[in-house]
Amino acid sequence: MQRPYVIDKLISAKAIAARIEELSREIRQEFEGTDKLVVVGLLRGSFIFIADLVRELEMPVEVDFLEASSYGDGMESSREVRILKDLRGAIEGRDVLVVEDIVDTGFTLTHVVNLLASRNPARMKSIALLDKPTRREVSIKADWTGFEIPDKFVVGYGIDYAQRNRNLAYIGTVRFTDD
Repeated sequence: MQRPYVIDKLISAKAIAARIEELSREIRQEFEGTDKLVVVGLLRGSFIFIADLVRELEMPVEVDFLEASSYGDGMESSREVRILKDLRGAIEGRDVLVVEDIVDTGFTLTHVVNLLASRNPARMKSIALLDKPTRREVSIKADWTGFEIPDKFVVGYGIDYAQRNRNLAYIGTVRFTDD
């Protein structure tokens, strides 16, 4: 049984939308001249972020997904990254943008970036909606970050707690009421 909790708003839907507009301008500049950008979303947490981001890119994009897991239904990373679903298409010689929901310990993004780099993309950059630098256990930083957040468990905007709260339009922190 799940512990009772409430969600305290941390980042509003308006703030997220404004930040995505800024990030998309920077990404368009970085990949200017590409014939088609392969945008790789890390499932499941990034699906809302990737949808909003690609609509703002105003350039030719192809969307693919990779599902990696290091959490299961818990609140702590297992530090063991498993690939549950691989890309459908090839990325060799192509420009790639890896889209992550949150960089916490850094294990997932490190594993995915190394895996995709081994497939010889022309260029590869990464973007994370959220970053918790105080939790980092491996040295990695996304090329672009939406928001730096404190070391609190967050939900909303695609990010879940035990498969709940992905549908919130904002990012909120989980606070247990039985503490």
